[in-house]
Amino acid sequence: MAVYKDEKNNTWRAIYRYTDWTGERKQSQKRGFKTKREAQAWEREQLNKVTADLDMTFASFYEQYTADMQTRIKENTWATKEHIIRTKLLPYFGKLKMSSITAQQIITWQNEMMKYRDEKGEPYSPVYLKSIHTQLTAIFNHAVRYYNLRENPCKKAGSMGKKKNRKMLFWTKEEYLKFSDVPQSYYAFEMLYWCGIREGELLALTPAYFDFEKGTVTINKSYQRLNGQDLITTPKTEKSDRVITMPQFLAEEIQDYIKMLYGIGPDDRMFTVTKSYLHREMDRGAKEAGVPRIRIHDIRHSAVSLLIDMGFSATAIADRV
Repeated sequence: MAVYKDEKNNTWRAIYRYTDWTGERKQSQKRGFKTKREAQAWEREQLNKVTADLDMTFASFYEQYTADMQTRIKENTWATKEHIIRTKLLPYFGKLKMSSITAQQIITWQNEMMKYRDEKGEPYSPVYLKSIHTQLTAIFNHAVRYYNLRENPCKKAGSMGKKKNRKMLFWTKEEYLKFSDVPQSYYAFEMLYWCGIREGELLALTPAYFDFEKGTVTINKSYQRLNGQDLITTPKTEKSDRVITMPQFLAEEIQDYIKMLYGIGPDDRMFTVTKSYLHREMDRGAKEAGVPRIRIHDIRHSAVSLLIDMGFSATAIADRV
Protein backbone atom coordinates (compact mmCIF):
# COMPACT_ATOMS: atom_id res chain seq x y z
CA MET A 1 0.00 0.00 0.00
CA ALA A 2 1.52 3.33 -1.00
CA VAL A 3 0.72 6.92 -1.89
CA TYR A 4 2.87 8.91 -4.33
CA LYS A 5 2.93 12.47 -5.58
CA ASP A 6 2.89 13.08 -9.34
CA GLU A 7 5.15 16.10 -9.64
CA LYS A 8 4.15 16.79 -13.27
CA ASN A 9 0.47 17.24 -12.48
CA ASN A 10 0.87 18.20 -8.84
CA THR A 11 -1.61 15.44 -7.90
CA TRP A 12 -1.45 12.25 -5.83
CA ARG A 13 -1.98 8.61 -6.70
CA ALA A 14 -2.57 5.58 -4.51
CA ILE A 15 -1.47 2.02 -5.21
CA TYR A 16 -2.50 -1.04 -3.26
CA ARG A 17 -1.75 -4.73 -3.67
CA TYR A 18 -3.93 -7.54 -2.40
CA THR A 19 -4.66 -11.26 -2.70
CA ASP A 20 -8.04 -12.05 -4.29
CA TRP A 21 -10.36 -14.95 -3.40
CA THR A 22 -8.48 -17.31 -5.75
CA GLY A 23 -5.18 -16.59 -3.99
CA GLU A 24 -3.83 -14.53 -6.88
CA ARG A 25 -1.84 -11.39 -6.11
CA LYS A 26 -3.27 -8.27 -7.75
CA GLN A 27 -2.62 -4.55 -7.87
CA SER A 28 -4.90 -1.56 -8.30
CA GLN A 29 -4.31 2.16 -8.39
CA LYS A 30 -6.09 5.47 -8.82
CA ARG A 31 -4.64 8.81 -9.93
CA GLY A 32 -5.64 12.44 -9.81
CA PHE A 33 -6.20 13.09 -6.11
CA LYS A 34 -5.74 16.74 -5.22
CA THR A 35 -4.34 16.03 -1.76
CA LYS A 36 -2.38 13.29 -0.05
CA ARG A 37 -5.19 12.92 2.49
CA GLU A 38 -7.71 12.14 -0.27
CA ALA A 39 -5.38 9.52 -1.74
CA GLN A 40 -4.86 7.91 1.66
CA ALA A 41 -8.61 7.89 2.36
CA TRP A 42 -9.26 6.08 -0.93
CA GLU A 43 -6.46 3.64 -0.14
CA ARG A 44 -7.98 2.83 3.27
CA GLU A 45 -11.41 2.34 1.73
CA GLN A 46 -10.06 -0.16 -0.80
CA LEU A 47 -8.32 -2.08 1.97
CA ASN A 48 -11.57 -2.15 3.97
CA LYS A 49 -13.37 -3.59 0.95
CA VAL A 50 -10.75 -6.23 0.27
CA THR A 51 -10.68 -7.35 3.91
CA ALA A 52 -14.47 -7.00 4.25
CA ASP A 53 -13.90 -4.59 7.11
CA LEU A 54 -17.20 -2.88 7.90
CA ASP A 55 -15.36 0.30 8.69
CA MET A 56 -16.01 0.85 4.97
CA THR A 57 -18.71 3.27 3.83
CA PHE A 58 -22.25 2.23 2.94
CA ALA A 59 -21.46 3.15 -0.70
CA SER A 60 -18.47 0.79 -0.74
CA PHE A 61 -20.48 -1.99 0.88
CA TYR A 62 -23.13 -1.52 -1.79
CA GLU A 63 -20.45 -2.33 -4.38
CA GLN A 64 -19.72 -5.54 -2.47
CA TYR A 65 -23.43 -6.30 -2.15
CA THR A 66 -23.78 -5.84 -5.92
CA ALA A 67 -20.90 -8.24 -6.59
CA ASP A 68 -22.47 -10.83 -4.28
CA MET A 69 -26.08 -10.56 -5.39
CA GLN A 70 -26.51 -9.19 -8.91
CA THR A 71 -25.91 -12.48 -10.74
CA ARG A 72 -28.35 -14.29 -8.43
CA ILE A 73 -31.30 -12.03 -9.20
CA LYS A 74 -33.27 -11.53 -12.42
CA GLU A 75 -32.11 -8.53 -14.39
CA ASN A 76 -35.43 -6.69 -14.16
CA THR A 77 -35.65 -7.33 -10.40
CA TRP A 78 -32.11 -6.08 -9.89
CA ALA A 79 -32.89 -2.93 -11.91
CA THR A 80 -35.71 -2.12 -9.46
CA LYS A 81 -33.46 -2.73 -6.44
CA GLU A 82 -30.62 -0.70 -7.97
CA HIS A 83 -32.91 2.28 -8.62
CA ILE A 84 -34.13 2.30 -5.02
CA ILE A 85 -30.59 2.02 -3.63
CA ARG A 86 -29.19 4.69 -5.94
CA THR A 87 -31.96 7.25 -5.42
CA LYS A 88 -33.27 6.57 -1.90
CA LEU A 89 -30.39 5.07 0.09
CA LEU A 90 -27.02 6.20 -1.22
CA PRO A 91 -27.80 9.96 -0.97
CA TYR A 92 -28.46 9.50 2.76
CA PHE A 93 -26.15 6.69 3.88
CA GLY A 94 -23.47 6.57 1.17
CA LYS A 95 -20.71 8.36 3.12
CA LEU A 96 -21.51 6.80 6.51
CA LYS A 97 -19.51 3.84 7.75
CA MET A 98 -21.46 0.58 7.81
CA SER A 99 -20.33 -0.25 11.34
CA SER A 100 -21.49 3.07 12.78
CA ILE A 101 -24.94 3.60 11.20
CA THR A 102 -27.44 3.81 14.05
CA ALA A 103 -31.14 3.20 14.50
CA GLN A 104 -31.58 6.93 15.15
CA GLN A 105 -30.05 7.79 11.76
CA ILE A 106 -32.42 5.33 10.12
CA ILE A 107 -35.41 6.87 11.91
CA THR A 108 -34.33 10.30 10.67
CA TRP A 109 -34.11 8.90 7.12
CA GLN A 110 -37.56 7.32 7.49
CA ASN A 111 -38.99 10.67 8.53
CA GLU A 112 -37.46 12.30 5.45
CA MET A 113 -39.03 9.64 3.22
CA MET A 114 -42.43 10.04 4.87
CA LYS A 115 -42.30 13.85 4.59
CA TYR A 116 -41.45 13.76 0.86
CA ARG A 117 -43.94 15.33 -1.58
CA ASP A 118 -43.62 15.43 -5.37
CA GLU A 119 -44.42 18.40 -7.60
CA LYS A 120 -48.12 17.58 -7.28
CA GLY A 121 -47.91 17.45 -3.51
CA GLU A 122 -48.25 13.67 -3.45
CA PRO A 123 -46.32 11.58 -0.88
CA TYR A 124 -44.77 8.17 -1.45
CA SER A 125 -47.38 5.43 -1.08
CA PRO A 126 -47.28 3.27 2.07
CA VAL A 127 -46.43 0.28 -0.12
CA TYR A 128 -43.47 2.10 -1.70
CA LEU A 129 -42.21 3.25 1.71
CA LYS A 130 -42.31 -0.37 2.82
CA SER A 131 -40.40 -1.42 -0.31
CA ILE A 132 -37.52 1.02 0.15
CA HIS A 133 -37.22 0.17 3.85
CA THR A 134 -37.17 -3.52 2.96
CA GLN A 135 -34.26 -2.91 0.61
CA LEU A 136 -32.27 -1.10 3.29
CA THR A 137 -33.00 -3.97 5.68
CA ALA A 138 -31.81 -6.50 3.09
CA ILE A 139 -28.44 -4.77 2.75
CA PHE A 140 -27.86 -4.77 6.51
CA ASN A 141 -29.04 -8.37 6.79
CA HIS A 142 -26.44 -9.27 4.16
CA ALA A 143 -23.78 -7.51 6.22
CA VAL A 144 -24.87 -9.37 9.37
CA ARG A 145 -25.07 -12.76 7.68
CA TYR A 146 -21.85 -12.69 5.67
CA TYR A 147 -19.64 -9.85 6.92
CA ASN A 148 -19.98 -10.07 10.70
CA LEU A 149 -21.91 -6.87 11.30
CA ARG A 150 -23.01 -7.19 14.93
CA GLU A 151 -26.67 -6.28 14.38
CA ASN A 152 -29.08 -4.81 11.87
CA PRO A 153 -29.95 -1.26 12.98
CA CYS A 154 -33.18 -1.41 10.93
CA LYS A 155 -34.64 -3.85 13.47
CA LYS A 156 -34.25 -1.33 16.27
CA ALA A 157 -35.59 1.52 14.13
CA GLY A 158 -38.70 -0.41 13.13
CA SER A 159 -40.34 -0.42 9.73
CA MET A 160 -42.33 2.19 7.83
CA GLY A 161 -45.17 2.00 5.32
CA LYS A 162 -47.17 -1.19 4.92
CA LYS A 163 -47.37 -4.25 2.74
CA LYS A 164 -49.66 -4.30 -0.25
CA ASN A 165 -53.15 -4.53 1.15
CA ARG A 166 -55.22 -3.88 -1.95
CA LYS A 167 -58.58 -5.62 -2.09
CA MET A 168 -58.55 -8.34 -4.72
CA LEU A 169 -60.63 -7.20 -7.69
CA PHE A 170 -61.97 -9.32 -10.53
CA TRP A 171 -64.55 -9.41 -13.27
CA THR A 172 -67.35 -11.89 -13.59
CA LYS A 173 -67.53 -13.77 -16.87
CA GLU A 174 -70.37 -11.48 -17.97
CA GLU A 175 -68.30 -8.37 -17.21
CA TYR A 176 -65.33 -9.70 -19.15
CA LEU A 177 -67.50 -10.52 -22.17
CA LYS A 178 -68.82 -6.94 -22.15
CA PHE A 179 -65.26 -5.62 -22.01
CA SER A 180 -63.91 -8.00 -24.68
CA ASP A 181 -66.03 -6.37 -27.40
CA VAL A 182 -64.17 -3.07 -26.97
CA PRO A 183 -60.32 -3.26 -26.92
CA GLN A 184 -58.26 -3.26 -30.07
CA SER A 185 -55.92 -5.84 -28.50
CA TYR A 186 -58.75 -8.37 -28.40
CA TYR A 187 -56.56 -11.47 -28.76
CA ALA A 188 -54.16 -10.33 -26.05
CA PHE A 189 -56.98 -9.94 -23.53
CA GLU A 190 -58.48 -13.27 -24.61
CA MET A 191 -55.22 -15.00 -23.69
CA LEU A 192 -55.00 -13.12 -20.39
CA TYR A 193 -58.54 -14.02 -19.35
CA TRP A 194 -59.11 -17.56 -20.61
CA CYS A 195 -55.60 -18.80 -19.75
CA GLY A 196 -54.95 -16.73 -16.61
CA ILE A 197 -51.40 -15.89 -17.67
CA ARG A 198 -49.34 -12.96 -16.49
CA GLU A 199 -48.76 -9.85 -18.58
CA GLY A 200 -45.05 -10.60 -19.10
CA GLU A 201 -45.86 -14.20 -20.07
CA LEU A 202 -48.33 -12.96 -22.68
CA LEU A 203 -45.82 -10.56 -24.24
CA ALA A 204 -43.18 -13.31 -24.53
CA LEU A 205 -45.43 -15.67 -26.55
CA THR A 206 -44.37 -16.82 -30.03
CA PRO A 207 -46.17 -19.23 -32.41
CA ALA A 208 -43.73 -21.98 -31.39
CA TYR A 209 -45.29 -22.14 -27.93
CA PHE A 210 -48.68 -23.26 -29.29
CA ASP A 211 -49.66 -26.87 -30.08
CA PHE A 212 -52.98 -26.52 -31.86
CA GLU A 213 -53.41 -30.30 -32.29
CA LYS A 214 -53.39 -30.70 -28.52
CA GLY A 215 -54.94 -27.28 -27.91
CA THR A 216 -52.19 -26.19 -25.52
CA VAL A 217 -49.83 -23.29 -24.95
CA THR A 218 -46.49 -23.65 -23.16
CA ILE A 219 -45.54 -20.92 -20.70
CA ASN A 220 -41.83 -20.83 -19.90
CA LYS A 221 -40.73 -17.26 -20.69
CA SER A 222 -41.54 -13.74 -19.57
CA TYR A 223 -40.98 -10.40 -21.33
CA GLN A 224 -39.69 -7.17 -19.84
CA ARG A 225 -38.61 -3.86 -21.36
CA LEU A 226 -35.51 -2.77 -19.49
CA ASN A 227 -33.28 0.21 -20.26
CA GLY A 228 -34.71 0.45 -23.76
CA GLN A 229 -34.01 -3.23 -24.50
CA ASP A 230 -36.33 -6.21 -24.90
CA LEU A 231 -35.52 -8.78 -22.23
CA ILE A 232 -36.82 -12.37 -22.23
CA THR A 233 -36.40 -14.17 -18.90
CA THR A 234 -37.74 -17.24 -17.14
CA PRO A 235 -41.19 -16.80 -15.53
CA LYS A 236 -41.69 -15.41 -12.04
CA THR A 237 -41.35 -18.74 -10.20
CA GLU A 238 -40.29 -22.32 -10.99
CA LYS A 239 -43.93 -23.46 -10.88
CA SER A 240 -44.75 -20.83 -13.50
CA ASP A 241 -43.17 -23.14 -16.12
CA ARG A 242 -46.33 -24.94 -17.27
CA VAL A 243 -48.51 -26.14 -20.16
CA ILE A 244 -52.04 -24.74 -20.30
CA THR A 245 -54.96 -26.33 -22.14
CA MET A 246 -56.90 -23.71 -24.09
CA PRO A 247 -60.64 -23.73 -24.76
CA GLN A 248 -61.30 -24.89 -28.34
CA PHE A 249 -62.69 -21.51 -29.39
CA LEU A 250 -59.56 -19.73 -28.06
CA ALA A 251 -57.26 -22.11 -29.95
CA GLU A 252 -59.17 -21.30 -33.14
CA GLU A 253 -59.02 -17.56 -32.41
CA ILE A 254 -55.24 -17.64 -31.88
CA GLN A 255 -54.76 -19.64 -35.10
CA ASP A 256 -56.69 -16.93 -36.93
CA TYR A 257 -54.66 -14.22 -35.21
CA ILE A 258 -51.32 -15.79 -36.21
CA LYS A 259 -52.50 -15.91 -39.83
CA MET A 260 -53.09 -12.14 -39.65
CA LEU A 261 -49.47 -11.52 -38.62
CA TYR A 262 -47.78 -11.21 -41.99
CA GLY A 263 -44.38 -12.86 -42.19
CA ILE A 264 -44.23 -13.88 -38.54
CA GLY A 265 -41.72 -16.63 -37.75
CA PRO A 266 -42.14 -19.39 -35.16
CA ASP A 267 -39.88 -17.57 -32.70
CA ASP A 268 -41.17 -14.03 -33.31
CA ARG A 269 -43.17 -12.37 -30.55
CA MET A 270 -46.88 -12.31 -31.36
CA PHE A 271 -47.91 -9.45 -29.07
CA THR A 272 -45.52 -6.56 -29.60
CA VAL A 273 -47.61 -3.96 -27.79
CA THR A 274 -46.26 -2.32 -24.64
CA LYS A 275 -47.54 -2.81 -21.13
CA SER A 276 -48.56 0.84 -20.99
CA TYR A 277 -50.63 0.33 -24.17
CA LEU A 278 -52.50 -2.56 -22.54
CA HIS A 279 -53.14 -0.39 -19.48
CA ARG A 280 -54.56 2.39 -21.68
CA GLU A 281 -56.75 -0.16 -23.45
CA MET A 282 -57.97 -1.34 -20.07
CA ASP A 283 -58.88 2.25 -19.14
CA ARG A 284 -60.70 2.89 -22.40
CA GLY A 285 -62.36 -0.52 -22.65
CA ALA A 286 -63.69 -0.56 -19.10
CA LYS A 287 -65.16 2.92 -19.53
CA GLU A 288 -66.85 2.13 -22.85
CA ALA A 289 -68.13 -1.26 -21.67
CA GLY A 290 -69.45 0.16 -18.41
CA VAL A 291 -67.60 -2.33 -16.22
CA PRO A 292 -65.35 -1.63 -13.20
CA ARG A 293 -61.79 -0.66 -14.07
CA ILE A 294 -59.46 -3.35 -12.72
CA ARG A 295 -55.70 -3.82 -13.06
CA ILE A 296 -54.26 -5.96 -15.82
CA HIS A 297 -53.10 -8.39 -13.14
CA ASP A 298 -56.67 -8.57 -11.81
CA ILE A 299 -57.66 -10.33 -15.05
CA ARG A 300 -55.63 -13.22 -13.64
CA HIS A 301 -57.79 -13.09 -10.51
CA SER A 302 -60.83 -13.07 -12.77
CA ALA A 303 -59.58 -16.23 -14.50
CA VAL A 304 -59.21 -17.95 -11.11
CA SER A 305 -62.75 -16.89 -10.16
CA LEU A 306 -64.04 -18.36 -13.41
CA LEU A 307 -62.28 -21.68 -12.73
CA ILE A 308 -63.75 -21.81 -9.22
CA ASP A 309 -67.24 -21.23 -10.64
CA MET A 310 -66.58 -24.02 -13.16
CA GLY A 311 -65.81 -26.45 -10.32
CA PHE A 312 -62.04 -26.85 -10.75
CA SER A 313 -60.13 -28.06 -7.69
CA ALA A 314 -57.66 -25.82 -5.89
CA THR A 315 -54.78 -28.04 -7.09
CA ALA A 316 -55.91 -27.89 -10.71
CA ILE A 317 -56.24 -24.11 -10.53
CA ALA A 318 -52.78 -23.76 -8.98
CA ASP A 319 -51.25 -25.90 -11.72
CA ARG A 320 -52.92 -23.81 -14.39
CA VAL A 321 -51.99 -20.36 -13.13
